[in-house]
Amino acid sequence: MTMNIKKPHVPGVRPAWLALRPEVASEPLLPIIDAHIHLWDFSTPAYFACDLADDANAGHDVQASVYVECTMGYDDSAQQALRAVGETRFALAQAVSAKHRHRVAAAILGAADLSLGKAVDPVLQAHKEAASGRFRGIRTRAAWDADPVAGYPGASSAPEGLLRQPGFVEGVKCLGANGLSLDVWLFHTQLPDVCQLARQCPNVPIVLNHTGGPLGVGAYAGKRAEVFAVWSANIREVAKHPNVHIKLGGLGISRIGFGLDALPEPLSSDTLAALWGPYVATCIDAFGPERCMFASNFPVDKAVCSYTTLWNTFKKMTSSFSMSERAGMFFGNAQALYQI
Repeated sequence: MTMNIKKPHVPGVRPAWLALRPEVASEPLLPIIDAHIHLWDFSTPAYFACDLADDANAGHDVQASVYVECTMGYDDSAQQALRAVGETRFALAQAVSAKHRHRVAAAILGAADLSLGKAVDPVLQAHKEAASGRFRGIRTRAAWDADPVAGYPGASSAPEGLLRQPGFVEGVKCLGANGLSLDVWLFHTQLPDVCQLARQCPNVPIVLNHTGGPLGVGAYAGKRAEVFAVWSANIREVAKHPNVHIKLGGLGISRIGFGLDALPEPLSSDTLAALWGPYVATCIDAFGPERCMFASNFPVDKAVCSYTTLWNTFKKMTSSFSMSERAGMFFGNAQALYQI
């Protein structure tokens, strides 16, 4: 498989629109590790460490973040397999440039062509050397769907059934041998592939991104209840595998189909909690609080709400859980998994 190095299409952030729904951070003393952020110049405006730090210090106690690959800063002078190591260098440079108390990119997840199998090991070693002790694993974008609207046509090189390829499975096992984890972004229709991969690689921590990707566009538009039924059944099957964890967030992604960026003004955290709550509740019930972690997916989800509003939403959706359970979902689980 040729590694995808095309820049992601991301919606622009509209500060004036976000300002129409200001909120004050609730429960400001609850410690948080943001388990999924990107830094880039793909969106307008760009979003770098200083921007994340400003968001993270706007009221919530967001102490650290996990940087996730996004094809930023690739090294065009390197051989194909090693080009993505440039992004790890970029992430580290952003981390050390931050002058706020927030630990930007305290853990780094890079990109690598895991279908190389055991031959991916030199790439992993290069990432480790470039990250100055912060490299924790690989994020694979395996999102694929036959629908031309839902399936990122022309924007992703992920083939159908990537997670089932023998070479890819060998590459995942190589992650485990190096003490690294696998993050994966895919759609709800692909969740059975995660079950198979988890069985084949039981000693490798696997982390589902973006609440398991329940699609809501293209062939899935207008079928929210039908998709929820399939998604929730698949989520419960995946959760039976103890090495799989899930990031709760990313529900503002355009492919999820809520269309919140097209509204006259942003939704409040109360309304978002009611809208997204069934997805989060299903995941926590399936995986247990000990395998769930909250993640902003900023700046992607900044297209639909502010950072303060988003974390207010997460807190309101979990108000019925114990303090120890919430401490895990908001901080401890990410801290342990990504060794922060």
